[in-house]
Amino acid sequence: MIDIKNISKWYGSFKVLSDCSSHVDQKEVVVVCGPSGSGKSTLIKCVNGLEPIQQGNIIVDGADVTAKGTNLTELRARIGMVFQHFELYPHMTVRNNLCLAQEKVLKRSCDEAVSRAELFLDRVGLSEHIDKHPGQLSGGQQQRVAIARSLVMDPIVMLFDEPTSALDPEMINEVLDVMVELAEDGMTMMVVTHEMGFAKKVADRVIFMDEGSIVEDRSTEEFFGNPESDRAKDFLSKILNH
Repeated sequence: MIDIKNISKWYGSFKVLSDCSSHVDQKEVVVVCGPSGSGKSTLIKCVNGLEPIQQGNIIVDGADVTAKGTNLTELRARIGMVFQHFELYPHMTVRNNLCLAQEKVLKRSCDEAVSRAELFLDRVGLSEHIDKHPGQLSGGQQQRVAIARSLVMDPIVMLFDEPTSALDPEMINEVLDVMVELAEDGMTMMVVTHEMGFAKKVADRVIFMDEGSIVEDRSTEEFFGNPESDRAKDFLSKILNH
């Protein structure tokens, strides 16, 4: 579903990604982890073209994200993206947040868009909040709305960029529970996160990054049970002991 081939990226003279290669198969869940500043978020934003790359290729469902002729708007409509800070429109109700892209990008009728919005709000447990504005919801509820907003577009893959890092601790599980359900339903997912419990429970593979490079790309069992690199061992010893 996603094929990342030898990509490199610079911010000016600073190389933020260095010759990164990996893949995500259909219905596979891949967690990307590593220390702050390792390039995790940049990598996942490159997958749907939010960040341009200077070298390499990224293929999503047969479409080359990095090719000049690719219609990124059309491709992004098929790639769900959930950000750290929700990115909901504060002046719109939850209903309108979920309907806008359906009507503008997918050209669905208002009735069809509302029907899909109601269906997926129910799925994330927020049906009763459809007429509220984001500011009236908790952080966990807003993030679940953001997930529902992606799902109404019928994505072929879901990308998550540290979806729980801005949440209070008691709100984290309500978002992770929705993500676990998505994984169990067979959604293809690429998730940047520090939630190692989620990774152990759900991920098929773990990509560990450091200083812009992919240091390890292994099955979840192998990564947690027997990490190869000293850097991964050090990372896990710190994050799993707290």
